[in-house]
Amino acid sequence: MSAAPDRGPGLRGIADLRGIADLRDTERRTRAALAGIWPGCDVHGLRPLPGGASSLTFVTEVAGAPADRVVVKMAPPGLPPVRNRDVLRQARVLRALAEVPEVDVPAIYASDAGDPPGMPPLFVMEYVEGESYEPLLTTLDPGAVRPADDDVERRARSAVRMLAALHRHDAAGLGLAGEPEMSLADECAKWARALATCSLDDESARLEAECRRRLARGKPAPVPPVVLHGDWRLGNMQCAGAQVRAVIDWEIWSVGDPRTDLAWMMMWASPGNPGTGVRDTFMPAPRRLQAWYEAAAGEAVADLDWVQGLIRYKSAAVAALLVKNAGKRGEAGDQLERRRRSIRGTLEWALQVLPA
Repeated sequence: MSAAPDRGPGLRGIADLRGIADLRDTERRTRAALAGIWPGCDVHGLRPLPGGASSLTFVTEVAGAPADRVVVKMAPPGLPPVRNRDVLRQARVLRALAEVPEVDVPAIYASDAGDPPGMPPLFVMEYVEGESYEPLLTTLDPGAVRPADDDVERRARSAVRMLAALHRHDAAGLGLAGEPEMSLADECAKWARALATCSLDDESARLEAECRRRLARGKPAPVPPVVLHGDWRLGNMQCAGAQVRAVIDWEIWSVGDPRTDLAWMMMWASPGNPGTGVRDTFMPAPRRLQAWYEAAAGEAVADLDWVQGLIRYKSAAVAALLVKNAGKRGEAGDQLERRRRSIRGTLEWALQVLPA
């Protein structure tokens, strides 16, 4: 789970928009975009892919081209394609990372700027065969097939090494100059503002204030900003066996402190994560992930406990925003109540690593 205060129409809204999207027109636009690199190719059978909280994702067959299947990412129709809905920005980072051999991402084939918001922009990318298995979310996906333990460990090790490789590149070096930089102070302020818009119970409000106080007092020294994925975990990777074949879902990529990506992945390897009911993640321990990252980076990571506290505070904010938005839509149910209860637990979890 990863979110920002502006997540567009949300999961339910995206499903609705996917239903009203003109599949025939999207297929036509995809065919026209690919004609620039594969003249005479035919596109047929375009259909929605599940998932996605900020844009629409489709898969389609292609004839008369080197690829027989491609993925289409399109901004939601009728909404400005900004922030996490800016699919052409996603294509930009993927094109840049295609030049980094240690980081595996889908190839970008073509794009179409459209005429938003009525005709949303889209891009066409490589279809990478594999599975996106998130160990900490297996209880929420009964149909998930658990890979072998050795495969999960090897995927995790590959993912951490790939993350260290990603963090060796700054935005300018990748041709991504001009992107705003998000400092740790900016991150703290962003999630504090988000939580201020949510209705917290008295105890959660007290815990939030204490987290905010500790975060303000103990900020570590800054490190050079790099390109960040924003939701680096196995669930956002296409894997086969022990191999990570491609990192996907770059909607919220940014430029900032590399420790936040690492701490986020460590959080998703933590069996004590209050955001889930899982007590055995089948993942290597978070400190093993840290050790692998440090070995790949060639240096120790400083002040990671504080950054983990920030990431847990962010996770509490994400849960609170999801609860708030679900309430606006009139939703209810056990899953929503579990998420509501997780807010307090996640804030308590943040205080476990934040210096008093």
